[in-house]
Amino acid sequence: MADTSASRLGQVEGAGLTDDLFLKVFAGEVMTIFEAENVTKSRVMSRSITSGKSAQFPVMGRASAYYHTPGNEVLGGTIKHNEKVITIDDLLISPVFIAEIDEAKNHYDVRGHYSTEVGRVLAQTWDKHALQVGILAARTTVANIAGESPAGSVITEVVADDFTDPDKLAASFFAAAQVMDEKNIPEADRVAYLPPAEYYTLVQSNKVINRDFSASNGDFAKGKIFEVAGIEIVKTNNLPDTDVVADTLAAGSRDSYVGDFSKTAGLIMHKSAIGTVQLMDLSTRMDYDPRRIGTQVMSKYAVGHGILRPEGAIELARF
Repeated sequence: MADTSASRLGQVEGAGLTDDLFLKVFAGEVMTIFEAENVTKSRVMSRSITSGKSAQFPVMGRASAYYHTPGNEVLGGTIKHNEKVITIDDLLISPVFIAEIDEAKNHYDVRGHYSTEVGRVLAQTWDKHALQVGILAARTTVANIAGESPAGSVITEVVADDFTDPDKLAASFFAAAQVMDEKNIPEADRVAYLPPAEYYTLVQSNKVINRDFSASNGDFAKGKIFEVAGIEIVKTNNLPDTDVVADTLAAGSRDSYVGDFSKTAGLIMHKSAIGTVQLMDLSTRMDYDPRRIGTQVMSKYAVGHGILRPEGAIELARF
């Protein structure tokens, strides 16, 4: 009786190693979890570079106008220029080693769980750094171009615990929207990042989800709120709430993420407020290591975050 030809699911076009294609599954799971957990990547300015340690973002001022006197020569106006340079952090990695003997003995799959955890920690680190930069942008008092562009803004509670009142917290969003309007910040791409406590406080405001005010802006029963004052609401655990000093930063990250965030209650930010530079986008690889008799799984990226237009960031701060 002839042997049956096996269709090896892990081979590429029926040739090569029998587990080559299995890498794609793990990598795909990491990407899926990363995208599901990350809330800032698609909501800030982003630029990819193929080499180098930093990227330049041009900043341009405003044009001027004047009344013309008949017969006078028309002279060209000037528009001031500046730049913002964002530097890449060191390579951030999340490695997992799976011993071959352990995997052989184990009666349940662990790679799916590992891919979830690897994707989650990378997404959280990305968000934490981006949101820290966003808050620092709101605190920036120096404009990009002196006399032509405003700086960041901070809206603070009038008295302690104001932001535990749903209507007062909602009112701060309208105050923020007014500030952005006065700074000529576009109405599109305004996003608020709130910790769960403030998010669920906002849900309890009768005004923001009451059908008399808005028919489809949220659901009290499900604990959902979509926007206030035209600002999209995003719930996240990655908004900083401690005093982040240089000593507490992971080696390889920069001091541009340092700040005392113990009073931060939320961040309202336009897409142009901060930028992300990607030298190496998220990727995952899996390699069998015969010297250690096991499989090394590693996800990694090399990015950096920095302030672009501080006028597009507003911090909500506790009293």
